[in-house]
Amino acid sequence: MTVHVIGAGLAGLACAVRLSENNHPVVVHEAAAHAGGRCRSFFDNVLERRIDNGNHLLLSGNAQAMAYVRAIGSQESFIKPRRAVFPFLDMQNGERWLVEPGRSLTPGRSPLDYLSAFKLAWASQSATVADVLGASPLFRKLWQPLCVSVLNTAAEEAAARLLWPVLKQTFGRGGAACRPCMVKQGLSESFIDPALALLAKRGVQVHFNQRLRQVDFVENRAGALSFADTNVALEPDDTVILAVPAEAAAALVVDLKPPDTFRAIVNGHFLLPDAGRDTGFLGLVGGVSQWLFVRGDVVSVTVSAADDLARESSKEIAGTLWAEVTKALDLADAPLGPCRIIKEKRATIAQTPEQVRLRPDTRTRWDNVLLAGDWTQTGLPATIEGAITSGHRAADAVAATV
Repeated sequence: MTVHVIGAGLAGLACAVRLSENNHPVVVHEAAAHAGGRCRSFFDNVLERRIDNGNHLLLSGNAQAMAYVRAIGSQESFIKPRRAVFPFLDMQNGERWLVEPGRSLTPGRSPLDYLSAFKLAWASQSATVADVLGASPLFRKLWQPLCVSVLNTAAEEAAARLLWPVLKQTFGRGGAACRPCMVKQGLSESFIDPALALLAKRGVQVHFNQRLRQVDFVENRAGALSFADTNVALEPDDTVILAVPAEAAAALVVDLKPPDTFRAIVNGHFLLPDAGRDTGFLGLVGGVSQWLFVRGDVVSVTVSAADDLARESSKEIAGTLWAEVTKALDLADAPLGPCRIIKEKRATIAQTPEQVRLRPDTRTRWDNVLLAGDWTQTGLPATIEGAITSGHRAADAVAATV
């Protein structure tokens, strides 16, 4: 029995790592020349620095992601503060504050204001985050930016029921589950490279530049895989796990109709005029950016639900984001230096009630074809935690049939 994992993004790698733990023969096929998908690092020739294609912040309560990190042995590649502290800045009035679960709250708010989050647990399938929490005094300073960051969808259209599992898993369990975890070097060094090294140690082959062109179906199962330059005939007990984007899966699997609407994320990476700043992050409210990350002499800014911004030129985007960086970091009128703007126009599915209902289960109607990816039905948003969860579910489904 061989399991063919198609895709070496986080979902595919998490799946392959878990399968290899249980000694399942695994082969990974990746269309690109590198692993990681949207979660990777690369050397940028403009900044002359190694940067991430996007910014991601894990929380200590992300159980599946933390299990994956332990499995690949990269725990020490993260900065883990002892306490859960989230600094914020209001871009409109300059107010700064800290949110520390169990200790300090948003200014002017009482602990009772936070209880409004429990309304998400009983939200209808069609309700949006704004429908449920729009009247909360915390909406502008907490629930709205949290929604956009986690669901990559505006609060006015984001599915309310999808935000609840995140709050329950992290903030609902207190400060110990909310500690922010930032990578020390880069996403590849923490999530991708250790996984590839582990798979190689276990004898798992990872083939790059192998785009799957077609799945040949025979009766109720996949019978062969057609890649760009080779065909793989499947044995009767072989399994195929498609850990590919939703649109790619739809083109490969007969009758699969996954989510088909997407939202953009824009990331800006800027070289700072001064070095020696501490690694850290800052939540931004009332501006264009939502999160700012500093690592070494590079500051990175993330804008989620950024469809409109992504239509602008990189030069225009850089000017807008740099103005917010200078204000947030007290850089006065520091000129814009080397920068890199990265537009992920199809970063995640649009996590609206309508699109969420289209998320398919791990199993398909084909006996030996499974799905993985943050767009599948994990019960979680399309995040790192969701992607890894989908990979683990696919691996567990294989184990259940053996």
